[in-house]
Amino acid sequence: MKPLTSGLRSLLRFLFAAGDIDRDLSPVVPSVAGWQLSGIPVGADDEAVTTLLASCNRATAIGRRDFAVLLLMARLGLRAVEVARLRLEDIDWRGGELTVRGKGGRVDQMPLPSDVGGALADWLRNGRRPSTLREVFTRTIGPDAPMKRQSIVTVPRHASLRAGIAMVGAHRLRHRVACRVLADGGSLAEVAELLRHNDHASSAIYAKVDLTALAAVVRPWPMAVGDDDTA
Repeated sequence: MKPLTSGLRSLLRFLFAAGDIDRDLSPVVPSVAGWQLSGIPVGADDEAVTTLLASCNRATAIGRRDFAVLLLMARLGLRAVEVARLRLEDIDWRGGELTVRGKGGRVDQMPLPSDVGGALADWLRNGRRPSTLREVFTRTIGPDAPMKRQSIVTVPRHASLRAGIAMVGAHRLRHRVACRVLADGGSLAEVAELLRHNDHASSAIYAKVDLTALAAVVRPWPMAVGDDDTA
């Protein structure tokens, strides 16, 4: 709504400057409130994730790399920048843990699921070019260089195009992780811990999709005296 009202004000100012209207009507366009946490997080569903993963040709280096990137996002909820920062020493193969370097210098240890570990191993053994770089994800074409955040962001987008489905971005994969935690009976505190939010208030938006918790606070609809619900 904000872009619409902003565009309308610009149009009215232009019409006034061009002499098409005799007064500037832009001030009468009402402002739109920008409420915090007003949106509803929409996570990618299981079918979309399965389709994205299936679109990766794992017989190629790019396919192995993209498959591992998508799993990190869809299973662990990693941000694109966290995927880009992942280094070889961050993978504890024996302990089954992953060191994640997040916002504000935050460092967390996360469990490494077997399917994610398998995808990483396949990329490192069979896809990644020999390199002195310590970053896990590197370019497959051109100069030997690590993938930047901007390149990681394009991985789910390109997978969506290959699969012929509606665009699924990195944020939708991250939202999916939070929504699954709540659907399985988890709490907002668990969501905050899993998504590595520095401020638990950042997880409050997911209360809107916690249908079980919302149902517990719904009050019954008042009925007028004499109403018969069997009618």
